[in-house]
Amino acid sequence: MKRISGVIVMAERRMFSKVIISSDAFLDMSTSARCLYFHLGMQADDDGFVSSPKAIVRSVNCSEDDLKLLIAKRFVIAFESGIVVIRHWKQHNYIPKDRYKPTTYLDEREKIMFENGVYEERIQDAPMLDTCCIQTVSEPYTQDRIGKDRIGKDNKDTICPEPKQPDDSPTIISLILNDKTEYGITQKDIDEWGKLYPAVDIIQELRKMRGWLDSNPDRRKTRRGVRRFVNSWLSQEQDKGGVKSYGAGGRNTEPESSASAKLW
Repeated sequence: MKRISGVIVMAERRMFSKVIISSDAFLDMSTSARCLYFHLGMQADDDGFVSSPKAIVRSVNCSEDDLKLLIAKRFVIAFESGIVVIRHWKQHNYIPKDRYKPTTYLDEREKIMFENGVYEERIQDAPMLDTCCIQTVSEPYTQDRIGKDRIGKDNKDTICPEPKQPDDSPTIISLILNDKTEYGITQKDIDEWGKLYPAVDIIQELRKMRGWLDSNPDRRKTRRGVRRFVNSWLSQEQDKGGVKSYGAGGRNTEPESSASAKLW
């Protein structure tokens, strides 16, 4: 970043940490996904936020699957607004305070925190509102109701359906919700999370979540937001390293390396 006539101008140079881009997790991705990561980093603001990732995808002849891979592998964090942030940004770039220009994407900035050298989603965040639905007018007001000035009168009786839980797989463990009902976690869920977070003992972490929710009734999640809570929890455990999970209970007792634990 430099000053021109007293105005702060965005930097034209960006750096990338060799520790991150030479890791197995990074090199295991496709060449196009790695290429996209570098281009996102070059276009990011001083806090690592990228306002138009899909436009960058098109401009460098990558695909949206490459962007989805970066999100799944936890190299970038995506927001419902379409903006993304480079998760290891502060490991890549250090910008002195007198040359630093804060991001203008304040809503997205409020949804993450800086922990252990990387950006993380805030676990306690409530899920985004679904703007296509509101409560029936006879129901009491809640935080999920959309203001009348934002929708037409024809939609006043529309009700947002709660996500239905798949019933094609047995329930292994359940998490208590804010309305004191239970949300069942199936073997299919565990298998999917095992692929996304291979360093984590999924079953053990679900037990911890169950205990945490039991002990913190005021911070329990809605049925709509519980899966986001689970993903945020597991992603943080993945960053710390850990023990791999196999299915409902099998475990690999080989510890992760200390270097891996610090990075992922």
